[in-house]
Amino acid sequence: MKISDVTIQLAPPGQDRLKAFCCITFDGCFVVRDIKIIHGPNGLFVAMPSRKIMAGCPQCRTKNHLHARFCNNCGASLPAVVPTGERVKMHCDVAHPINAECRGMVEREIIAAYENEIKRAQQPGYVARTIGDGGESVSPSEMTSNA
Repeated sequence: MKISDVTIQLAPPGQDRLKAFCCITFDGCFVVRDIKIIHGPNGLFVAMPSRKIMAGCPQCRTKNHLHARFCNNCGASLPAVVPTGERVKMHCDVAHPINAECRGMVEREIIAAYENEIKRAQQPGYVARTIGDGGESVSPSEMTSNA
């Protein structure tokens, strides 16, 4: 399996830790979007796409986030899923490498593409890329012309 495309969208100025968003394509046929490039205490790292962990309402079974006190659907009072004061994992990865070798390959490719995009951004006439809903890279002018 090889990464066939990496698209980087730099974060807006003023973002402290979040540096960019990324979309990668494997073998020209499988796309992973919503990857984040974050500057942490040990330098840049790649955060895979994630979602909030949910718990079902005992009355109507609608999913609600773990800290919700009332159901978003029926308004029923929800039992405390998270003990007060205890730190609990609130998000889980939607897609992620399952071994260190794959994670290393993905991180190297994404960080290299990010560094190249930073260099491109310093050139005169640079046009920032925006990652579209379909995973394709589009310029801001293309987005407004299609509206």
